[in-house]
Amino acid sequence: MKYVPLKKQSKRLQKEYARKNRGSWNGVIPVTRVVEDKTIYNRKRLGRAERGLETE
Repeated sequence: MKYVPLKKQSKRLQKEYARKNRGSWNGVIPVTRVVEDKTIYNRKRLGRAERGLETE
């Protein structure tokens, strides 16, 4: 079989190639996580602390 460069292949074949070579996140959500600032007033966190759900 003759080699055809990826850029010269059809969009469908390019997508298929990319899908095969794309890695798996293994259940990890690829969203940047931000640590909540404890000094800022947060009504939701205060309510959790009163109910004994917050461990601080």
